[in-house]
Amino acid sequence: MKVIATEQAPGAIGPYSQGYLVGGFLYISGQIPVDPVTGEIPQGIVEQTHRSCRNVGAILEAAGADFTKVFKTTCFLADMVDFAAFNEVYAQYFVSKPARSCVAVKSLPKGVLCEIEAVAEL
Repeated sequence: MKVIATEQAPGAIGPYSQGYLVGGFLYISGQIPVDPVTGEIPQGIVEQTHRSCRNVGAILEAAGADFTKVFKTTCFLADMVDFAAFNEVYAQYFVSKPARSCVAVKSLPKGVLCEIEAVAEL
């Protein structure tokens, strides 16, 4: 097992790692839309989805992978009213259309609107 960590994605805000490489698979912890440089959270579902996707991308890159290697995601939304807008942005990054679950949850860390976790093959 190998921990994957990068300053290009926000650091963990709890007792977990950004990602783990295990047996040729990369498991990426849920990425919320925190800018890793400023710590700021953008406004609105569109910008928050872009930021979460970019954070996933940074961890993929740190492990030597890219979005085409992702085969499963789990997505969390604070409100299903944002589902269509979330999908529009998500599709720009996850072009290989990985298997996915998308659920609405009562709340997310720091009051964000979305969170994305991913599993990729290396």
